[in-house]
Amino acid sequence: MTKRLKAQALIFFGPPGAGKGTQARAVAVEFGIPHISTGDMLREAVRAQTPLGLAARARMESGELVADEIVSGVAAERIARPDCKDGFILDGFPRTVGQARFLDELLKEQGRGQPLVIYLRVDSEVLAQRLGGRRTCPICGHVYNMYFSPPLRDEVCDIDGAPLVRRADDNEEAIRHRLASYCAMTRPLIDYYRERGLLYDVDGDRTPEEVGGNVIALVTQEEDDRLPVQSGNRKATS
Repeated sequence: MTKRLKAQALIFFGPPGAGKGTQARAVAVEFGIPHISTGDMLREAVRAQTPLGLAARARMESGELVADEIVSGVAAERIARPDCKDGFILDGFPRTVGQARFLDELLKEQGRGQPLVIYLRVDSEVLAQRLGGRRTCPICGHVYNMYFSPPLRDEVCDIDGAPLVRRADDNEEAIRHRLASYCAMTRPLIDYYRERGLLYDVDGDRTPEEVGGNVIALVTQEEDDRLPVQSGNRKATS
C-alpha cells in the first residue's frame, strides 16, 4: 500500500496551547512536505527585501496589521516554490475569510483542489493549564509543564539544575485574553470551512501521540499500488 496526502494543501487551526505546531511539524516530516508558518513566511520576505516583504515591514514597524493582500501575496510566493509541489502545510494562514477566499482561488488556478482543514479542539481549562504550567530552562531550553510533565525538583531543571522561567504572558489573565481573542478571530474561518465540509475536528485533549495518530489518519489516503490483472494478459501456468 502507498500512502499519500488526501489534499495538497493542509491547514491547521488550534488555539494557543493546543499543540498545533507540534502536530503540523509531525505531518510535515511524515510526508516530506514544508510546514509554512505565517510568522516565518513574513520574516523571510522581510529579510529578502522583496516588494511584498518591504510592504509588510512598513506595516509592522508602524504597528499596523499587515493587510490581507500583502499576507496573501507572500503566501502565494511561498507556495510557488518547488518544495511545495507535492503538498504543504499552512500554520497561521489564512487568518481572515478574505485570505481564505484568496487561497481557494489560488489552489483552483494551480489545479490543486480544495484544502483539508484540521481543527485541534481543546477544553479551555486544559489550555489554561498547558499555558499557565509551562516553564522553560534558560540554559538548555528544555520545556516542562508543572501539571503534566513537571521537573523532579520544583521549578528546577532536571538536566542542569537551573531555575526554570515562566513567560511573562503565561499568567492567568493574559492567557484568558489570548484564548478569547483567538476564538473571536478564528470563528468566522471555522464556520467558513465547516459549511463547505472541509473541516475536521480533532480531540486535542488526548496525549500528543494519540492526537498525532488521529491527524495522520485524517490526512492520509492509502492506495493499493499493485497493478490490476488484465484478463487478456493473464498467462497460463502449468
